[in-house]
Amino acid sequence: MTSSAPPAADTGTRLAELLTSAARRFHRAAGARLAPLGLTWAQARVMRLIAEPGSSMRMADIAAQLGVVPRSATSMVDALAAGGLVARRTDPQDRRSVLVSLSTDGRRLLEGLHAARRETAEAMLAPLGARDRAELVRLLEAVVAAGGGCPAPEARP
Repeated sequence: MTSSAPPAADTGTRLAELLTSAARRFHRAAGARLAPLGLTWAQARVMRLIAEPGSSMRMADIAAQLGVVPRSATSMVDALAAGGLVARRTDPQDRRSVLVSLSTDGRRLLEGLHAARRETAEAMLAPLGARDRAELVRLLEAVVAAGGGCPAPEARP
């Protein structure tokens, strides 16, 4: 008797391929929507990270959250600061540290960033109905929460 279900190893491999393909597709599509806003994918990640109203983050914490070395985080923040999208100030608790927060212009641009992400997600998920989307969210949340024995991202240059 033969089964139409693929072996578990094949299913795992196929899921990994599909997740990778979907992530790359989203990344490319979102990047195309970010370009008119004058942002790179990495800069958009920094802006979303420090977006809490009234909040600011230390440069070292930004680097750690992004999984990059501090110099890379500094380069991203430099570009955002040059565009007037973030403000830097000395941390009053530790004068050696720099705090980064969104500027008024950065908050305004963030609205466009959120719209670009929503539009990208809508376009990508258009084939799925509301029930399927909810199920996909549930499943991916379970996978992400479990970690699957995957190590945390290493800091990259």
